[in-house]
Order: sequence, then structure tokens, then C-alpha cells
Amino acid sequence: AIMNSSSLTNDLIMEILSRLPSKSVSRFRCVSKRWASMFASPYFKELFVTRSSAKPRLLFAIAGNVTEEDDYVWSFFSTPQLENPYEKSSSTLVAAAEFHMKFSPESLKIYHSYDPRYFSIGYASGLIYIYGCRYQGRPLICNPNTGRYAILPYRYTYRKAYSFFGFDPIDKQYKALSMLYSCGPGHNKILTLGDGDLTWRKIKFPSPERPGIESDGICINGVLYFLAESYQGSLDYVIVCFDVRSETFTYIDVEKFCRLINYKGKLAMIYWEDDVDIYAMCNIPKDLDEYLEENLDVDATNELRVWVLEDVEKQKWSKYAYTWTDDTFFRRHLSIAGATASGEIVFSMRKYTSKQPFYVFYFNPEMNTLQRVEIQGFGEAFNKTCSVCTFVNHVEDLDANDLKQLKSVHPPLVQPEYYESSDSE
Repeated sequence: AIMNSSSLTNDLIMEILSRLPSKSVSRFRCVSKRWASMFASPYFKELFVTRSSAKPRLLFAIAGNVTEEDDYVWSFFSTPQLENPYEKSSSTLVAAAEFHMKFSPESLKIYHSYDPRYFSIGYASGLIYIYGCRYQGRPLICNPNTGRYAILPYRYTYRKAYSFFGFDPIDKQYKALSMLYSCGPGHNKILTLGDGDLTWRKIKFPSPERPGIESDGICINGVLYFLAESYQGSLDYVIVCFDVRSETFTYIDVEKFCRLINYKGKLAMIYWEDDVDIYAMCNIPKDLDEYLEENLDVDATNELRVWVLEDVEKQKWSKYAYTWTDDTFFRRHLSIAGATASGEIVFSMRKYTSKQPFYVFYFNPEMNTLQRVEIQGFGEAFNKTCSVCTFVNHVEDLDANDLKQLKSVHPPLVQPEYYESSDSE
């Protein structure tokens, strides 16, 4: 006999359906009021995110033109992460990318740049934040799985734009932080994505000097970190630490230019031994690929440095060095995507060209092994080489799906007739 839903307990139903993708859960909410109530409960949402966290994915955000007339269209894909330790292998694994959605709100410019002074992208707890055109001044937040999004209120910035995205796991609130150019007018501001109105609020930065931002942000356990130039002390750089819940700033001094990643739940700085701060070397933006093509020795030994912050108060780091050579690892074409929960460091190609292979690499520090994985399934719709932003540990979260301020469509954009008065003070 076939069991109907009335003969199943709520707990058994939730146990079974917590293993499904979030889109399927959304459809099952329409079965009955009973099911809708179950799936909206905090217990089921926590159960679902626990299941999802056990199967994290790589998330790919691809920015490119579908036709010559198009502005940038963003396409989102994901693929399961390679989590289990593996033996050293000369073979290339293959993973199929799952397509989620294409994203290009009408009249909204969201072009891509690798220079953090002119473009910002961030990931936090299932949502993507993009600030793609400071002249238009309209950041957005979107759910890459469902396509629902919110275009944030107009945010004027002078010359250069620095924007970050964080999540407070205690109050379960997303916040966008907008930092102004160091020499420009206006105020640093913050916006909370909740049930109320979307508004930018002024936020005080403790130092009289505004930092020159040097990286995208990374949010770990409710703290947003980003690299900045140091205006005090003997060191050239500082890591700015922003507590998303209390909205307070602290600092960590560092010795050199680096990237920031989440390494097993701790902040880590990661860099190549021959790394340089390309944007500090020139007064105007220089194309990253052009610089690497001209200056990075293709036969150079890969000397990777990883510093893991063990004690925040004492600023105590554990320092590691790794060296390897690999004929398939073309560092000048790769970006550091982050680290998996098991500690494998993920490198991803920065560009995708239709009909050409696209690779990610998993480096296991403990075993000193490198595994190449070809990602298939991006398709051939793009008529030009596209930029790719890769995020590790993507987890579906029903709370992110249920945010009331994320919509399937958005009203037409209205261009402000004047700058915010608060920014001209």
C-alpha cells in the first residue's frame, strides 16, 4: 500500500524533504497549509541548512555578454566541492556544473572589474552582493539559486567605491557596508537587509584617516575582514575587522599585501612569495591579466604562504609555507577562491571562453597534492571571454530564500535628480 502524507509524521516528512534542493522545498510548500507551516518552522530551516552544509558547493558567478548589444549578463552555476582527501593523481577529474539562473535587471549596469576600487562582489550565507557601477550608484543583493533580488537605494560615491557584505549569525541579519574614497567627501554608511525599509545609515569610522581598500571582504562568524593600506605605524597594510552585529571596527597589522580567506573557521592571509600589490604600482588601473602576462614567469616555482590567525587578541599567527611545481598549474590565469571546510585551498580560473576547458584546482596542504578538476556545463551562449568569480562552501539557506525584500522583479529605476544631502556635508 502507498502511504499518503496524513499517515506520515511531521518529523519523518521533514527528515525526508530536508535532503531536497531548496527549489523543491518551495514547491512542496504548496501541497497544504500543514506542509507550508512545517517548512516555515525554525526547526525545519535549521535541519535543512545542516543537511545543506554537509554538501557544500562551489558557486560560479560568470559575467559576460550574450549578444553584442547586451550589457553584462550574470549567470550562476554550482558544482559539488571535492571534499574527501585524495591520493596524488596525474589525471584530471570532471565535474558537471548545475545551472541556476541568468541575471540582468533592466537598466542596471553590473559590469565586472578585478580592481576592488571600482567593483565590489561579496558572498555571505547564500546571498551575493554586487556593486558594479559607482556612477549609477545602485548596489544589489541577489539569491543565486532562486534569482530573487533587491536593488538597494542610491548610494553616491566620489571617484572610487568600496562596498562589502556581511552576515550576523546571531540576529541572522545581512548588512552592506559602504566605505568612501579616502580623499573624497561624504560619509561611510551601512544598510541592514531586514523586514523594514532599505535605508543607508551613517557609521563612524574610528580613525580620522580613511583607509585605501586593497581587497574584497570575507565574512567569518559575523566579522567582516578586508585589507587596507596603513596610515599609522611602520607596516604598510592593516586588516580592518568589522563586527557585523555591534557595527564596530578593530585592526590587525600585517606585513605585506595578501588575500584573505576563511580557513577552517579562522581568518587566514594567503599570498605568493613573489606577490606584488599591482594597484599600488600605478596611478591608473592596470589590467590584471596584462600585468601578469608581462611580469609573471610562467616557469616560476609556486611558493605559497598561508598565515592562520590563532589568537585575535594577541594577533598570533600560525605560519605555513608550501612549494610545488606542476605543468598544468598556470598561476597567472588563476585566482584564490578560498578553502574548503576540510582545509583544501581552491584555485579557479578567472576567465571562461566558450568551447575552451575551464579548471579549478584543489591543493591539499597536509598531503602536498594538487588535483585538477575540469568544470563542464557552462555552455556556449557567451560570445566573448567572460569573467568568473568563484566562491567556496556555498550552502542553500531557506532563511535567505524567504527574505521578504528579495523580489522576482523590480520597479523601474529612477535616476536621482541630486546627490544625497548627507553626502555633500
